Amino acid sequence: MQVTLTAKVKILPNDKQAGLLEKTLKAYTDACNHVSGFVLRSHSLSVPALNKALYRELRDVFGLRSQMAQSVLKTVTARYKSVLANEGKWLDVTFKSREYDLVWNRDYSIVAGLFSVNTLEGRIKVRFCVGGMEKYFDGVWRFGTAKLVFRKGKWFLHIPMSKEMQALEDSDVSNVTGIDLGVNFLATSYDSEGNTAFYSGKRIKHKRAQYSKTRKQLQKRGTPSARRRLKQIGSRENRWMHDVNHCVSKALVDSQPAGTLFVIEDLTGIRNATERVRIKDRYVSVSWAFFDLRKKVEYKATLAGSKSIAVDPRYTSQTCPKCSYIVKANRDKKKHIFSCGCCGYTSNDDRIGAMNLHNKGKNYLSAVAEKYTLPQGALSAAPRCNATAGIPA
Repeated sequence: MQVTLTAKVKILPNDKQAGLLEKTLKAYTDACNHVSGFVLRSHSLSVPALNKALYRELRDVFGLRSQMAQSVLKTVTARYKSVLANEGKWLDVTFKSREYDLVWNRDYSIVAGLFSVNTLEGRIKVRFCVGGMEKYFDGVWRFGTAKLVFRKGKWFLHIPMSKEMQALEDSDVSNVTGIDLGVNFLATSYDSEGNTAFYSGKRIKHKRAQYSKTRKQLQKRGTPSARRRLKQIGSRENRWMHDVNHCVSKALVDSQPAGTLFVIEDLTGIRNATERVRIKDRYVSVSWAFFDLRKKVEYKATLAGSKSIAVDPRYTSQTCPKCSYIVKANRDKKKHIFSCGCCGYTSNDDRIGAMNLHNKGKNYLSAVAEKYTLPQGALSAAPRCNATAGIPA
């Protein structure tokens, strides 16, 4: 199977090179907006037709080189196709941020340890920071179409990196780990050895409340500077959320051996499912990036020689993992305690969710048991005392 992730590489152009890059970005963005206007009027998404109508204008008016002109046409049509697929109608697409798409070995490449980047005035060779990125330059990872990005006075190349991996066969699974996602604990895991780990969300919840309070104050003010500040805060919160999810997913995957089947909740539709939640609590219930966390667990598990599946989370916090008795009254949400009304088994409700997800993983393997040979007793060990794991705020 193929694993793809994005490496954000900082490049270090000198003053002259930076000027050329900035000039190229401006021309590229202006050309994208020009083509966008033409597409909106003509409703044409045929690259050959757009090339025939606009190619010469892109070359003469905006000064784009041949490959840049083709890149502009493909970038604009791809954006419109995405909008049509998501919105179902034609909307005006505006390119505001200055970004430039570069095709590997055509618009950018690596020459003698430097990035060679195409500009309006030809190629330039720029230094880059390789720290932390050495593993992607081993000749195994394949470079994709990158974005040249200018943010806060710094230049970056956002490069999609792809690598072929040997997928873990279900018959080679030696450990099953259920992962329950939540608010008080961002993640709670339960594995085949009966170990439980909690990844606390208390500091995360507090920090999100601070962001929410600041946004409300700025929205109430409504001045131009307040709107600029709102945009900055939104970007900062998104980066922070991604960083937290990286830390949690890395800790989850690193805590388990290779050959693990991670069973994680499929929370698709959670926003609709929580419409009955009180408005003041709705932000906490639905706005964390659970899908992003799940995707990070998936690709990190693959790189670590494991695999993951997403399962239906219904009743995982109401089902007794010991006797399978299901009733809503089993769970006390306020106290975060689960107590089975049938057999009396009691534990933390998030831990119960992780245990039930672990059981779903066992059932998944049992469905095709004739293909598998699991270590004897690997999936039936009794639960041990809980362990606690933390993450950086």
